This record gives sequence, structure tokens and C-alpha cells, in this order.
Amino acid sequence: MSRFEQELKWLAFALGIGSTIALVQNWHPWPMILSLPFCLLWIYFAWLHREPQLKYINIVFAGLYIYGITRYFLVA
Repeated sequence: MSRFEQELKWLAFALGIGSTIALVQNWHPWPMILSLPFCLLWIYFAWLHREPQLKYINIVFAGLYIYGITRYFLVA
């Protein structure tokens, strides 16, 4: 998978832009749905390059996004 690193970084960039647009436009739950794969990609990149701080921050955010998405669908 590391041979596709640059393409995955572009995908993460697009997900980040999409998440930001969804947040600004108030299109809930799309900011969380788009941010979760963004975080998962950056967790992978952090493991690939041995950056533990980046890895753990994104693990925390991924957990929060999973909680938020689950709560959104259970409450709605």
C-alpha cells in the first residue's frame, strides 16, 4: 500500500476539503463521515513513517468520529 502513498495523500486532501465544505454548509453528518477516512489514512501514514504523535492524535479523532456518527444514526 505504501507504493500508493501519493495517491492516498491526494485522496485524504480531497476528503479534508469535502469535510470542510460540508461543515461550512451545515450538511450533517457528512463532515464526520468524510473526516473518518481522512483520519484513518493519516493513521496509516503515521505508522508508515513512525510518527507516534500524529498516529495517536488521529486515533483519538477517529474514535470521536465513530462515536458521533453512531450517535447521529441512533438518535435520528
